[in-house]
Amino acid sequence: MSGIHPKQLGIGIFLMVTFIAVMVVIFMPIFGGGNALNYLDNLYNSISKGSAYYIPKVEHLVEEHGSQQVTLNLKMADSIAAQAAEPLFARLGATTAVQGNTLMVNGDLEAIFASCLEDAESAYRNRGDELEARYGGSPRATLHSWWLALNAMEKDFNRQKLFAAAQLTHTVQAKTVECAYNYYGIEAQAIKDRWATVLFSLLFYVLYTVWYGYGIMYTFEGLGFSLSAH
Repeated sequence: MSGIHPKQLGIGIFLMVTFIAVMVVIFMPIFGGGNALNYLDNLYNSISKGSAYYIPKVEHLVEEHGSQQVTLNLKMADSIAAQAAEPLFARLGATTAVQGNTLMVNGDLEAIFASCLEDAESAYRNRGDELEARYGGSPRATLHSWWLALNAMEKDFNRQKLFAAAQLTHTVQAKTVECAYNYYGIEAQAIKDRWATVLFSLLFYVLYTVWYGYGIMYTFEGLGFSLSAH
């Protein structure tokens, strides 16, 4: 450790003070009632939503699989979950019955998936009123019931050794229901429409990181600390 170096210490203190000042601004609610992190989080969510639209591709997979009459015994977490999922299948004309936590379904698999994809499409487009009109509950609750039902369907198909149907069920669950649930309420945006903001945020992140690093370096150098190899 050597003596104090006023010039380096001054630069280090200036960099750290301005770094903290900018951080305070970042966390202030000046972006439509939220802070800069909220704003960027919403921005990147809206951009990623535009690239997470797999419904047409999954619809094609369902059509390729074709019609298949299935008999399912869906083991749900409890009787409440089973009763909540029953209207999803009853609406499309499948025969259903609930016994405890087991939902029994007899119907056409293509019709089941078509109804599920219709609900996922409504949610992805933020048309929650359509889901409320179909089932009477909240859109997120409907999607959650679909997710649980599809999870139980995949397990039952594997038990029946209907592996192609099980794989397709997993695809419908992961590529449509999960995406629709996660992005519900978010408006999709194309990155080409917001490229300037995205570029600025990425460049600022790099600059801000370097800013902090130089602030620490100059502060310690100014205080007389140095790294040396012996």
